[in-house]
Amino acid sequence: MDPKLKVLYKNTITPDLIKEFGYTNVHQVPELLKIKVNRCLGLSAQNTNLLNKSIEEFRIITGQQPIITKAKKSIAGFKLREEMPLGLTVTLRGKNMYYFLERFVNLTLPRIRDFQGLNPLSFDKKGNYNIGLKDQLIFPELEYDKIDQLLGFNISFVTTAKNKEEGLVLLKKLTLPIR
Repeated sequence: MDPKLKVLYKNTITPDLIKEFGYTNVHQVPELLKIKVNRCLGLSAQNTNLLNKSIEEFRIITGQQPIITKAKKSIAGFKLREEMPLGLTVTLRGKNMYYFLERFVNLTLPRIRDFQGLNPLSFDKKGNYNIGLKDQLIFPELEYDKIDQLLGFNISFVTTAKNKEEGLVLLKKLTLPIR
C-alpha cells in the first residue's frame, strides 16, 4: 500500500503543477527525489558511546541504518586523521521517504515551541530545501530519559525542480508548512 502523500502527489499535485506551470510532459513535473538527514559530530565522534547513541537515534527516527561519514584526509591543525569518523548520514527514498515526511509534518513540527512555519528563504538555486534542527527531542519516537546530550542535525529535501519557485510550490503542496 502506497503512503498517503505519494497517492496525493500522483492524483492531485501532478495535475495541479501541470496547470500552474504549463508543462507539456508529465516528466517535466518536479518531484521529491530523496530526503537526506545528516548530523556532524566532529571530534566527539571518537567517543564510541556517543557515536553508538547517535546511530541508534537515527535508526529510530528514520527507520534505516545510518552511514558513518569519515574524514577524507588528515589535517594536523584540526587534529584530524584520515578515515576518522566525523558524522552520520541517512538517505531516504521511495516509501520510506514519504512515510518520514508524513511523520515529520504531522507529528514532529507541531512539537516545536512557538512554531510559525518553516523559513521560505532556505531554498537553493535548484529548488532543494534545507532545515537545521537544534535538538532531537522534537521527534516523538525518542524517549526523553535516554537522551544524554542535545545534538542538532540537518534535513535536506532534494527535488527535481528547476528553480526556487517550483520547489516552493511542490513542497507546499506536499503539506510542508512553509510560511
